[in-house]
Amino acid sequence: MIGYYAHHQGAGHVTRMQAVAAALDEPVWGLSSAPRPAGWSSGWTELARDDEVAGDPVDEDADVTAQGALHWVPRGHPGLAQRAQQVVSWAAQYRPRLLVVDVSVEVALLARLAGVPTVVVALPGRRDDRAHRLAYDTAEALLAPWPAGTHERRWPAEWVAKTRCVGGISRFDSRVRPGTAAAPSGGRARGPLGDSPALVGPSETASGCSSSGPTVLLLWGAGGRGTTPAQVAAARAATPGWTWVERSPGAHASTELWDELLRADVVVTHAGQNAVAEVAAARRPAVVVAQPRPHDEQVATAECVQELGLAVGRTSWPQPQEWPALLEQAVAIGGQGWARWSTGDGAARAAALLADVGLPTRVPA
Repeated sequence: MIGYYAHHQGAGHVTRMQAVAAALDEPVWGLSSAPRPAGWSSGWTELARDDEVAGDPVDEDADVTAQGALHWVPRGHPGLAQRAQQVVSWAAQYRPRLLVVDVSVEVALLARLAGVPTVVVALPGRRDDRAHRLAYDTAEALLAPWPAGTHERRWPAEWVAKTRCVGGISRFDSRVRPGTAAAPSGGRARGPLGDSPALVGPSETASGCSSSGPTVLLLWGAGGRGTTPAQVAAARAATPGWTWVERSPGAHASTELWDELLRADVVVTHAGQNAVAEVAAARRPAVVVAQPRPHDEQVATAECVQELGLAVGRTSWPQPQEWPALLEQAVAIGGQGWARWSTGDGAARAAALLADVGLPTRVPA
């Protein structure tokens, strides 16, 4: 049995965990501060939250980084102590052969201190700080959900040597695009993944993507955004020939996002790994706009897709007058270049990495 830790922030970490677990041929125990996702049939440990005290956010002016050595270890926090106990107790009781960490430096180090080897899911952006170096240096392998020769190019040689670039991982990888064959499947499935409510929501402008003119499908994620409604309204006003349909997290989830992706003439999306993987799976022309994230994660992805010529990439929300040309540029680029990013078997490749990591199943009692 292996474990998979998925960070609760946003929806991408849990969604990626579900896709990888469905491709594996061994039991996967989930650990997260998020609740057990729908359709998850294996073991699950809901970890205590370490970012609140009695419902109030932690004071980040306190030394939450242990003087820069770690990312998040608030002093005296009861949830932090409880989640550490939960992770160590889980490791002692179930003795997993491996823990996938997506993502937390502290969980990766805690597991390794408990004798559990780790595979750390790498993320784009600047990862050369002290805390990331600890997690990456102590990992058995690094799982990179992007194509080789992109984000890892500037890494230390020892990281590159243990990195497996598997390409984008999307819950839509098994969907059939019009005019194509079915995507390759991984191992046995553990139940339907469905459409994640955290990635789609009620439309502010229309009920679907069909219209008499070209359509922009605007995607937001669950991790927050810096772009304001006024900026979106200005972009819409600057492109009167286009119909903008907005999808964002909300209580009323849509189950038609895949169809809406296929119908969109251009997708404007934030640069989160999950959203980019879904646009890539659908092979849609796109404008990828970074939103503020730690370590410039989304900035790095927007720059990458622009450099590779896969889509229009911008590190901040464009000015209104730029939008007509950007949409036309995205149409001219098209969507077929996304095949380099999304092969359709990213989850299966990740599962193969986890199965191939040469580790003893357990230490003798």
